[in-house]
Amino acid sequence: MSSKTKIVVLHLKELIYTGLFALLGILFIILLIIMFVPKDKKQETSVEAPSAVYVPGIYTTSLVLNDNAVDVEVTVDETNINDIRIVNLDEAVATMFPLLEPSFDELANQILKNQSLDNITYADDNKYTSMVLLNAIKSSLGKAAAPSPSESPSASPSPA
Repeated sequence: MSSKTKIVVLHLKELIYTGLFALLGILFIILLIIMFVPKDKKQETSVEAPSAVYVPGIYTTSLVLNDNAVDVEVTVDETNINDIRIVNLDEAVATMFPLLEPSFDELANQILKNQSLDNITYADDNKYTSMVLLNAIKSSLGKAAAPSPSESPSASPSPA
């Protein structure tokens, strides 16, 4: 039997480089798998519906100006303020309070645009008129607010 002995010489530097490249290759393959494997379809298609902010309906708050009632009416759906208007505005009240309608229109436009009562601005010359109207709108929206999930259904407000 003839046996020839072969001697293999391994350099430590080459072994370290080979091990590092193998490790980097494995990490690269794992990264590609994580990036390109599709996620669960339930996670992709589940879009969280916005929670109800308001109870849909028309809500009113009355202001008494010179013994005349003026109603501020706010119409809402579950997530939006749809309309804000003044009803039962007598001509005498409109004449006695000339800034009432322009101030109200300015406030209503800002609220409908922003869908919020935050950052509402008004001119200094109609500050008090705007504050009274804004408080009436806040009151109407307070009536329209949806109950929080922790509240019982019997505590929910009813539309006016």
